[in-house]
Amino acid sequence: MSSVPASSAAAPSAATASTPSAPRRVLDWRLRFGFLSLVWGFSFLFMKVGTESFAPFQVTLGRLAFGTAVVAAAMAVKRERLPRGAWTWVHLTVAGFLLNALPFSLFAFSELTIPSSLAGICNATSPLWGMALSLVALSEDRPTRRRVAGLGIGFLGVLTVLGVWQGFHGLDVTGTALALLASLSYPVGWIYVRRTLAGSSHSHLSLTGTQLGLATLQLAVVTPLFTSVPASFPVLPLLAVAALGVLGTGVAFLIQYDLVAEVGPTTAQMVTYFTPVIATAAGVALLGESLSWSTPVGAVIVLAGAALTQSRSGTRRGGAAPAPQAPSPVRPASRV
Repeated sequence: MSSVPASSAAAPSAATASTPSAPRRVLDWRLRFGFLSLVWGFSFLFMKVGTESFAPFQVTLGRLAFGTAVVAAAMAVKRERLPRGAWTWVHLTVAGFLLNALPFSLFAFSELTIPSSLAGICNATSPLWGMALSLVALSEDRPTRRRVAGLGIGFLGVLTVLGVWQGFHGLDVTGTALALLASLSYPVGWIYVRRTLAGSSHSHLSLTGTQLGLATLQLAVVTPLFTSVPASFPVLPLLAVAALGVLGTGVAFLIQYDLVAEVGPTTAQMVTYFTPVIATAAGVALLGESLSWSTPVGAVIVLAGAALTQSRSGTRRGGAAPAPQAPSPVRPASRV
């Protein structure tokens, strides 16, 4: 099982990397690809709207609960069983934390102080983190000049987005750091999954459903400790959280796996490069977020670097993702 990219915000799973043959689909894969790009791109807007009325942990709990319900329904329809083995459940618990509970919460907290467009751009750095980590953690990943160049270009893009020459003037450093940490969490989770669950005999759907369910339980324990019950449930933020879970987590994962099975991980992972563009457009057009010239320019540089790190160039791709990461990591059950 090889790791495949998730976003994010949208979300990856422990077994998403396998690519079994798929039956002919009713909708052309390009339509599903476009829908997935839109869903993951709008996930950052949904988070922003959700956190206007609910605490970040509550937004994350809601998205995980709705996403788990969708995948559980798919498991019921296909009569999938839960995985067996204590260690499998332990590994899935860790995967659920690294690929879902942690990054989803970090992104939600980051959007309290930074624009959704900036959070979407930070999410695009996952392949860069993945490339850097895989060179250290995965022995089968060997650096090439092209991929190392891509890594350097990508992080130059990050510095451009942050406006480092201005001393980060006007930038919320804490919120941006949280978004970048969320993006880092995805490849850490992907590498963990590759080391612990590769070759599992359980189906991708069973592993992912369990992973999401365990992540939901983690948030169900944490949320009451740090938040109080909302005094009201405004319709728009509630719908945003529901869309974030049903579409951005549950349906998005199912579509992504189908894409990987039908057109392969290389093509499917290209959705990663559309997500920040859509997130930025949605934030500016619908939320009135402002952009300095360095943000879109830096985003283009980040994506160019990420594309180079994904270049095979005769070598096997490793833990670099994309996805979300998730779910995790396609992103197995992870992604934005």
